[in-house]
Amino acid sequence: MSVLVVIPARFASTRYPGKPLVPLKGASGVSRTLIERSWLAAKAVTGVDRVVVATDDDQIREACEGFGAEVVMTSSRCFNGTERCAEAHGELGGDYDIVVNLQGDAPLTPHWFVEDLIAGLRGAPDAGVATPVLRCDGAALNGFLADRRAGRVGGTTAVFATDKSALYFSKEVIPFTSEVYADATLTPVFHHVGVYAYRPDALAAYPGWLIGPLERLEGLEQLRFMENGRKVLCVEVEAKGRQFWELNNPEDVPRLEAMMAEMGFD
Repeated sequence: MSVLVVIPARFASTRYPGKPLVPLKGASGVSRTLIERSWLAAKAVTGVDRVVVATDDDQIREACEGFGAEVVMTSSRCFNGTERCAEAHGELGGDYDIVVNLQGDAPLTPHWFVEDLIAGLRGAPDAGVATPVLRCDGAALNGFLADRRAGRVGGTTAVFATDKSALYFSKEVIPFTSEVYADATLTPVFHHVGVYAYRPDALAAYPGWLIGPLERLEGLEQLRFMENGRKVLCVEVEAKGRQFWELNNPEDVPRLEAMMAEMGFD
């Protein structure tokens, strides 16, 4: 099955304008933009036929071409990354068997997250889309709770059924637990990793669906699939000692840089 990885990137982010071009310093002090680090993460994934950046911004296009990425220009009408992936897939002929949306704000995404995700979707013919989830340890959960107490939108959490089909995703911390967890203790909360793998029919249908009330409230694009009756498969992945975090707010830059320094990630 042929696999296309699309990295959607836009300059005019509501919460963090210009985010794809924000420099992140690695362990040796070398700075690379967020979009370049996301592209390097995509290129490390095995079993992929093609990696492209999809954007509507010339600054991002020029930066990406500068480090050797293939760029597909998409319209400014795309409401979110999934719509941008759908447009990019169409521009490229629409004939890939699986399209992966590796969002451009998660440069620490390990290659095995994406490889396990692709394998999960291949093995679930009834699912139109799949996405990884990572069980939080106490340190990650406490970080989420600290963000919410400070009024920041941090990571997204997920709950799912016994067959791994998603029940809900939220920017709140779900499910509720009153227990206090030590940093290294595993918790019942799952961090949603912002990567998606789509079957082409589900991806092509997505831009034609109206934005539902849950997607509008949460600002989470995957809820549109669920509000239109499409199964979203949650694929549990393992950190294997690797730290993971997305760049959601300016305050996340030092957090990501500290993680890269600790892991020797350049």
